[in-house]
Amino acid sequence: MDDTPRSAGRAALLGLVVAAVTTLLAGRRLVARLTRGRLGDTTEYNTAKVSVSGPITRDRGRPSPLSGPTGATADEVVEQIEAADEDENVEALLVELNTPGGEVVPSDDIRRAAAAFDGPTVGYTTDLCASGGYWIASGCDELWARNGSLVGSIGVIGSRPNAAGLADKLGISYEQFTAGEYKDAGVPLREIEEEEREYLQSLIDGYYEQFVETVSEGREMDSETIRDTEARVYLGPDAVELGLVDELGTQDDVEEALGERIDADVELREFTPERGLAERLGIGAERVAYAAGNGAASVFSGDGRDVEVELR
Repeated sequence: MDDTPRSAGRAALLGLVVAAVTTLLAGRRLVARLTRGRLGDTTEYNTAKVSVSGPITRDRGRPSPLSGPTGATADEVVEQIEAADEDENVEALLVELNTPGGEVVPSDDIRRAAAAFDGPTVGYTTDLCASGGYWIASGCDELWARNGSLVGSIGVIGSRPNAAGLADKLGISYEQFTAGEYKDAGVPLREIEEEEREYLQSLIDGYYEQFVETVSEGREMDSETIRDTEARVYLGPDAVELGLVDELGTQDDVEEALGERIDADVELREFTPERGLAERLGIGAERVAYAAGNGAASVFSGDGRDVEVELR
């Protein structure tokens, strides 16, 4: 009797089993990576690390060739800090800041959460802590930076496009019915009037006064010293000299200082957004897609310089 068909069948079955096991193991590795720190995490820790990365916004934006994938939203960061505060193992909080700033109220929400944390809170910036990032830093007990960090930009910016000339060329006229003199202030399809400009500028000035007052109270700095910075950014050593930063050092130095505050060796646990598996898979796919696109774009744009400085 010819065993060839039977042997072939057994080989095919064995191949299917091997493929299924391989797929199962790969799936388990993927799930473990996506749920790391969520399921059965028994690692000892006494310090929480929360990261504020990229533009500070209320909602998550889609990654783009200009901005790349965004970090956690302001609401997510607040949730992470509150979760750390409620965790009985956490004695201290490390807020890592690498952000050009962003929206005013979301920045203040994070600052308030950091200030309310029950324990030592240290802000640490690697590359950039500007504008809204510094607003957040003012809610921490201390701020550390690197020698090459850029810190500051204590100011507020507002803008409006002016498409009135384009509208005229295209024969587009603007007509709107409003109740309230300034309801349509700043509409781009017509030239802005001086009264409107003064009104909108007053809003920016109001935000600026809030910013100065917040930093002055949080950092215990004279308000005139803050105004004298004129919204400039400073390298780490200059920021220390001005009182914008307390100490310079690496994360190891920060952890050593925190250890002295809690009288124990620091054991970090990074708190990350609570997201469902499907959402995390989607975000991972977006990042992969962006990375691939960015790699191709860099070839055509001539990126690859040894040093690139960008200030938003």
